[in-house]
Amino acid sequence: MREQFPILQREVNGYPLVYLDNAATTQKPQVVIDAMNHYYSNSNANVHRAVHTLAGEATDGYEACRTTLKKRFNAEKVIITGGTTEAINLVAHAWGRANLSPGDAVVLTEMEHHSDIVPWQMLAKELEIELRYVPVQEDLTLDMEILEASLEGAKLVCVVHISNVLGVCNPVEKIISLANQNGAKVLLDAAQSVPHQSVDFQELGADFMAFSAHKMCGPTGIGALLVANDVFEEMEPFMGGGDMIETVSIHGSTYQTNEHKFEAGTPKIAEAIGWNAALEWMDNIDLESEHSRLLTLARWLSKELRSMGMTVYGRHDDNDAAVVSFLHPTMNSEDLAHLLDARGYAVRTGHHCAQPLLERLKITGTVRASLYFYNSKEEVENFVKQLSDILERFA
Repeated sequence: MREQFPILQREVNGYPLVYLDNAATTQKPQVVIDAMNHYYSNSNANVHRAVHTLAGEATDGYEACRTTLKKRFNAEKVIITGGTTEAINLVAHAWGRANLSPGDAVVLTEMEHHSDIVPWQMLAKELEIELRYVPVQEDLTLDMEILEASLEGAKLVCVVHISNVLGVCNPVEKIISLANQNGAKVLLDAAQSVPHQSVDFQELGADFMAFSAHKMCGPTGIGALLVANDVFEEMEPFMGGGDMIETVSIHGSTYQTNEHKFEAGTPKIAEAIGWNAALEWMDNIDLESEHSRLLTLARWLSKELRSMGMTVYGRHDDNDAAVVSFLHPTMNSEDLAHLLDARGYAVRTGHHCAQPLLERLKITGTVRASLYFYNSKEEVENFVKQLSDILERFA
């Protein structure tokens, strides 16, 4: 598998690259790069507009991505967006503005990524809606009692499926059930879950689900918003322009009734073609087996880090992701990351766009190693050896 990823053949600072920043973005197999290059070299044209051959090929390639996403996630409405962040903002603008009024409540959690907090804070200032935050407990799980109490009178619940900091998988089935009982819609941030597990959107019962291509071997700059049929009819467009309209006159406009209604302008054509190639490539991966393998590595890594005196932020239960966030008691996390990079190891540091969660943990940042399909046991074992050597020399 590793030979299919060109970037993994390179060296960094004279060492073989060991890429452990997969929760931020994943690397791309050659088939994805080839698909995008083939489009630009052979079929570059706009979609949905012209009748010439190139336009037909471009349209077919773009819409093939939507078809694959519908099949993979069992969804009837798939809006192609610029990523998870744009998808969540789309919900805030296209559904929130049309359906929320002053005094209405939106339930969030302390575990959310900034992209699932900031849009609602902006909308709260505009519409005077109430934001309720569900706290994270000492065991790194959501306080379900407070969540249930927060649902009274709430119109929407926004919850991350898997935390990008902790790797904790939230009980979204229970949360969706509780929300439904209280008449609230549910927006699921699935950016960290769909790269690792199969998700049936209709069976899950959420109203919205957002995720990105670049965290599942696809290109950057593209993602999707899955929308339940009944909720789709409640959404109003918030971007106007070409392709999302049926008719335009000086007296007014009418809009498309399908997903194009929310895809104004020239879309992410090459990116969609590349994402479709990535999704087809992932069809050859046994997600359940890979999840088990990577989680085993994450558990071993966590144990080794703790033996070195590190604090590890995560529990690594069976449904959790292979994300290991840690801190040394005295060495600065940025310094540690630089020393690792000098030996070819790419890890993430900082607040991971989850400052409320880190504030709850009483820290300002962590070092994060996150694993994906192409990471091996040998890489993780060598990571521990190199880290041990760094600590002996510099800590």
